[in-house]
Amino acid sequence: MKTDEMWKVSTGKGVKVAVIDTGVNPDTPSLKGQVLAEEVPEALAYKATEDYTGHGTTMAELIAGTGSGGGLRGLAPGAKIVPYRIAMKGLKGAEAEKAPGVADVIRAVAESDVKIMSMSFGNHRENEDELEAIKYAHSKGKLIISGTGNDAEKKNLIGYPAAYPYVVGVAASDESGKVAEFSEHGNYVDLAAPGLDMPSWCDATFRAYCDQGGGTSSATALTAASAALVWSAHPDWTANQVLASLIDTAGRDWARDDPSVYLGYGLIRPRKVLMDEDFKPGPPETDPLAGENAIGLLDESGNPVTASASPSAKPPKEPEASDGGDRTSTAASETDTSDNTTLWVALGAAAAVLVIGGGAFAVIRSRRGA
Repeated sequence: MKTDEMWKVSTGKGVKVAVIDTGVNPDTPSLKGQVLAEEVPEALAYKATEDYTGHGTTMAELIAGTGSGGGLRGLAPGAKIVPYRIAMKGLKGAEAEKAPGVADVIRAVAESDVKIMSMSFGNHRENEDELEAIKYAHSKGKLIISGTGNDAEKKNLIGYPAAYPYVVGVAASDESGKVAEFSEHGNYVDLAAPGLDMPSWCDATFRAYCDQGGGTSSATALTAASAALVWSAHPDWTANQVLASLIDTAGRDWARDDPSVYLGYGLIRPRKVLMDEDFKPGPPETDPLAGENAIGLLDESGNPVTASASPSAKPPKEPEASDGGDRTSTAASETDTSDNTTLWVALGAAAAVLVIGGGAFAVIRSRRGA
């Protein structure tokens, strides 16, 4: 992604990202001064700055970490994080009961000046309250981003909230652009980003990073950070225009109107927007996902997903973080060598420890409707 060049244009300054996750620890070296905990409504702020697994803090650092003190330097180090702690796997009993509901959090973010929601969690059941909250947030001009999930090797069930309308579903790729084997797929996949062998906090003690993190969680965080970079450079754009710019510039070797069920419209390349002073994002009121939302969910045979095929019961209290851990990637059938898109994630200001997306894009060419 040539971040050094991008950061001359934008670092994400002025953009707030809500990280709805396991909480965010604001005291890691990389996040000091980056977390706006005071902006969380009191009714929803229960232990928002106490991360019970390390997952939410990792996502926040991938988005807006400064790299200070040997910490992760995120893709949008000028952005700020507004933390929300929800009950996911690993939170039990009274602690889970005190955590705010997902729908309540989404509505609160919709009423704030936060521009982007990053949701690296999911389950396989619809929830009407969450859907209505998402529709409301969309009407308020928010950009909502979620990982598609990491169970493709087992079940590949439909993952929510990524599969809801108005949510940008993000798949995970490896360093060469191949879709990860674990990355759930379907016609609700919109974009893709690196998601294998990523540094992450090992656990809630915050003593060390491990190097086998990732999953669609990390891909979601990097996509949210990309949106923050673009929105910071173009503060007058709407969420529709920011998303349209990421879709139009995504790395792919297929037609824009024929998205893949594995990688959607392609791999994120915000540099293509930031380095083009004459980039045209399209009409502010035009939803780039309008066609997908009108069609609705399709199964792997291209048939509409009915209510009976997609349970609508109340979701479990403990949705799982979309964290893929140590994963592998699938073989791919075609490549696109049109651009070198290197992303550097640095441990500390000087040492680059991970290079992802440096090779050609290799993708599964499976159409959404087939």
